Amino acid sequence: MNYEAKVADLSGAPEVQVEDFDSGSRRTRKRWTIVAVLVLAALLIGAAVALMGGEEESPFPAPDGEQVPTVTVVAPGRSAVAGTINATGTLAARRELPVGVVGEGGRVVSVLVEPGDWVGAGQVLAVIDRSVQTEQAHSSAASVDVAKADAQLAQSNLDRALQLVDRGFISKADVDRLTATRDAARARVKVAEAQYRELLARNARLNIVAPDAGLVLERNVEPAQVVGSGSGVLFSIARGGQMELLANLSESDLSAVTVGSPATVTPVGSGKSFAGQIWQLAPVIDAQNRQGVARIALPYDQAIRPGGFASAQISRGQVIAPRLPESAIQTDDKGSYVFVVNKDSRVERRAVTTGVVTEQGITITSGLSGSEKVVERAGGFLNPGDKVKAVAVNRGNQAPAQ
Repeated sequence: MNYEAKVADLSGAPEVQVEDFDSGSRRTRKRWTIVAVLVLAALLIGAAVALMGGEEESPFPAPDGEQVPTVTVVAPGRSAVAGTINATGTLAARRELPVGVVGEGGRVVSVLVEPGDWVGAGQVLAVIDRSVQTEQAHSSAASVDVAKADAQLAQSNLDRALQLVDRGFISKADVDRLTATRDAARARVKVAEAQYRELLARNARLNIVAPDAGLVLERNVEPAQVVGSGSGVLFSIARGGQMELLANLSESDLSAVTVGSPATVTPVGSGKSFAGQIWQLAPVIDAQNRQGVARIALPYDQAIRPGGFASAQISRGQVIAPRLPESAIQTDDKGSYVFVVNKDSRVERRAVTTGVVTEQGITITSGLSGSEKVVERAGGFLNPGDKVKAVAVNRGNQAPAQ
């Protein structure tokens, strides 16, 4: 009997497989090789990052001990700048002539002009029916003829009476009566003639005529319309076709310009610009917006339409002021400002007012004397009170910083 076989069968344990020793060693060495490669790659990447600096270099590192950022500063100095004031306003006729009914009015028979037409002084713009007035004039003319006939008869009676006075047939009293009758007849002739001329003048006023030469801007009447003294403005005429811009200026700008100052006006939507000059300055300032009006005279052009919007550049002569590059000027909710490096090499904020923009820079109208050391760029990296190292630069017309 085989006792080993029975013991194995009774145990019920699974068969144990013995692993080959050489195969396990090879897998262990492979794992260690992979680990070594990964470690080496990590070391190489770390070295590369260290050589490249690891992070972007800040142009102005934060002060640490004795280390301070270096900034470029410029002393703007003062130079002559051609002053220009920018303004906006509304285009209008320089002298607008409103034309209405000056007579008793009536039914309009015809309208002879359109907006955009040029008219001369006294030219008929519209004709009003005058059939009734014409008959009245004829009646008045007949009255003049009657009065003249009566005057002629009175004169003849007086002449015959004077011939009979010497013969004693006519008394002196009769002569005086006939003389008075003759004089009254002559007076009635004058009255009739005056009434006739009055009717003719009234009839002439039925025509609506241009009071002066100019450009028709508006027409507010049509044929068959009944018009009278209460009809309002029927035509609007720009006298001589002259136009203007009502430019709104602040108090300071208004005091900086004079009558005769040249200006360039550009209507909105038009690529054309027109040369003009200020011919009148407002004597008062609007209490609501603190602005005054400068009236800029312009020649006629089809692109200049009254009621339109336009911008203007007004010359104010030369201004002596500092100029800075655009990079030196910062802006926030408090307005424009620059950073100035003081004698202690610390940054100070200085509020400024900007003016004319030129190719050489932006004019500073207030806030700087021109001798300060102004940070030229990178103001966004600085804060008031920061200690910096200033490096001066000369920008042509600007004085070098000391």
